[in-house]
Order: sequence, then structure tokens, then C-alpha cells
Amino acid sequence: MHFSDAIDAIAKSVPDDFSSLSEVLSPELIDTCLEEAGVATLRKRRLPLDMVVWAVVGMALFRHIPMGQIVNHLDIMLPGKRPFVAPSAVVQARQRLGVEPVKRVFEQTQALWHQQTPHPHWSGLTLLGVDGVVWRTPDSPENQAAFARTRNAQGEASYPQIRMVCQMELTSHLLTGSAFDSVASSEMELTTQLIGSTPDHSLTLFDRGFYSLGLLHAWQSAGEQRHWLIPLKKGTQYQEERSLGRQDRLVTLSTSPQARKKWPALPPTMTARLLRRKVNGKEVQILTSMTDPLRFPAADIVDLYSHRWEIELGYREMKQSLLGNRLTLRSRTPEMVFQELWGTLLAYNLIRFQMARMAYSLDAVHPNQLSFHQAAHWLIKELTILPWVSPGRVPGVVQSMLDMAPSFVLPERRERSYPRSVRRRPQKYPTKKNASQR
Repeated sequence: MHFSDAIDAIAKSVPDDFSSLSEVLSPELIDTCLEEAGVATLRKRRLPLDMVVWAVVGMALFRHIPMGQIVNHLDIMLPGKRPFVAPSAVVQARQRLGVEPVKRVFEQTQALWHQQTPHPHWSGLTLLGVDGVVWRTPDSPENQAAFARTRNAQGEASYPQIRMVCQMELTSHLLTGSAFDSVASSEMELTTQLIGSTPDHSLTLFDRGFYSLGLLHAWQSAGEQRHWLIPLKKGTQYQEERSLGRQDRLVTLSTSPQARKKWPALPPTMTARLLRRKVNGKEVQILTSMTDPLRFPAADIVDLYSHRWEIELGYREMKQSLLGNRLTLRSRTPEMVFQELWGTLLAYNLIRFQMARMAYSLDAVHPNQLSFHQAAHWLIKELTILPWVSPGRVPGVVQSMLDMAPSFVLPERRERSYPRSVRRRPQKYPTKKNASQR
């Protein structure tokens, strides 16, 4: 039984509430994505393109194993004269596959997985978070030409880098969308690509670095009840319209001519809600599009912003637990870098969806309350042995995954504070004190 067949067997063995998962990870879905991307082929190879998709996912699941060994390890190649496949054949197969099919598989699966996961809501809104992260690529001539490097006071970064912006459902850590390009691209430019994938009846939490009235207006205007919440940027000019309660105001924000030129649909003014609250002796100001005080109580809105940290934890899970702190990607050409990143996001969502199933099999436990590090290692081990498990034993293996869920529940989070500190700028020359000591 091939690795993809084993995944499909898991899907067919899940409870009734998740019965349509077989359609999500079925070979038919991958074949459809290949046809839509225009890379489907009638020629039978030892590495068919649908199996290469799983090889790309395996690059993230088994980060410490060379690519050629992953193909042999997952048993995803067709039988032939030799029991193994040459590394050069894997590279050629990835080049034939390209980027678009893996991206389409990610988009199709995330949409269907979110439909099959009972996310908790706040006032009828799904909680989402948006934030950025930077990946580094191998220092090959192709990557050097395609990707920029960040700079700081000490000089230029050693590796070409990719800037990525992701949107995440905060209770399950399931990704809903992503956009990435060279690190020379700004997070604001990449975030505009996520407007179309944002679901209706949702609340998206932004960091203050994403403050742009053009972006926020486009975000809430693209669908029904697409709200946003963001800290008030220092120096923002506004005019108070009326009071909605203590430390709760309805305000008018004036847009600039430059912003209206960039965003033609942006009006001269925007109405928003401004809430103030003291947290640990420091005043916090939150700006939001949720202007209805009856439906959205002020007491809860400020506390919601702390949940934005969940997407930071998701990035840590990807880089530290899933990729084993191997921070440099494998691929040495830009196209393969993009393909590898889409495969990494797909692998992360695959594990996170299985964790969601495990969490919802328990009482009053959300997926973000399970240890990703422990659950990922367990799930990857179980998925690895499935190709050698007889079909009759697959339901038992799946049930064992659900039975292990209580052992992955984390203790309650402690209330800890880590205030930002400004690092001391290094001196070009030693100080007098250091010189005397020397």
C-alpha cells in the first residue's frame, strides 16, 4: 500500500462527522489539481506526478532525510528493475511538477478541512490572525539573483531570504492562506493577496505594522462581516464622534490623497471604534471595525488581541518542531523554493488537521491546547508505518491516534510578561573602561 493510499485509508476510517475527508486527500483531488495546472501527463513514470506531490510533503515531514531516501522511505514510486530511485530522477520529477499543483492542493485542502472542523466562534465570528515571517534559502547563484537579503547595522544577511505572510485560524492553528516572495517585498503588499481567501463572518487580528486604512477598508469591504482589529498606531489622527461607553468611542479617521490614489475605492473618511484599557499599568488602545456595541461588548474586545500571539506560536511550530530547527530550505532554485514552501504549509496543515480531530474527540479541549511537538512526532511515526500495515489494521491505527490525544494536552498557560527591550548598539571602538582593563 502506497503512502497516499494509507492517507486515504485514514480518511475512510474516520467518524461520520469527518466522512467527507476521503474527498479531501483522495488521489482524484490531486489529479484534478494537476490537470488544472496543466502538468498532467499520460506517460507512466517510476515517479508519477501525483506521487511527487507526496514527496514534496515528505520534505517537511522528514526534514532530516535526503530527498532520494524520502521517496524510498515513503514507498511512493512504482515498481521497477531497481528497488530505489536515483536522486537526479527526484530533482527532474520536482521540476516537471512545478509550483502551481502543490499550491492548488494546499488551497483545496485548507478550504475543505476548515469546513470539516468545528471552530469555536466569538460573537459569531471566526478568529483569524495575520503576520509575517522570513525564511532563508541556500546561497546558490539562482537564489542570489531572484531573492534579496536583509540588512542591519552589522551588514548584509548571509543567505537570500523569502518573506511570507500567513493567515491562520487561531484556535486550531490551521492555515487559511499564504503569500510569499523575495524579502524585498513588503508585508503590506503580500497581505493584499490574502483578501480574497478571507472567509465571511470573521475577525482578523493584525499587528500594528499592518496599519493601512486602504488595506483595512479593502479587507472589510471584500465580503460580509469581515472585521479587523489592530492596535492604534502612534501618532494616528482621528476625531471622536460619540461615546459608546467608558473608554469606548466611535471615531472618524481621515484618509490621505496618497492612500486614495493607491486604493481607488477608499473613501475620504472611515468610521471605526476605539477602545482604551490599562493592562499591567500601561494604556492599550485598540482600533476595530466592530462598531456595534450591543453585539460586540467592549469588555472582551481588548482581551481578544492577546490571541494574535497564536500565529507566532504556529511559526515556531513550523520552524522548530516540524523542520527540526533546520532553518535553511533545501531547494537551490527559486521555483523549487516556492514549491518546497507550499509543501511545508500543506504538511503543517495535514498534521494540524489530525490534531484537530484528536482535540475534538475530547471534552472542552481546543487544538491549540495540544502539544504540537509531541503530537507531530507521534503522527509522523504512525503515518510512516501505515504503508506496511495491512488494510484491516488501518482502523485500529487510526483509533490509536485518537486514544493518544489526552497525553498531548498541555497544562494551562501561565500569565507571563516579556516586555520588549532595546538592545545596546555595539560600539565601533572599545570604551575607556574596557581599554584600561585590557
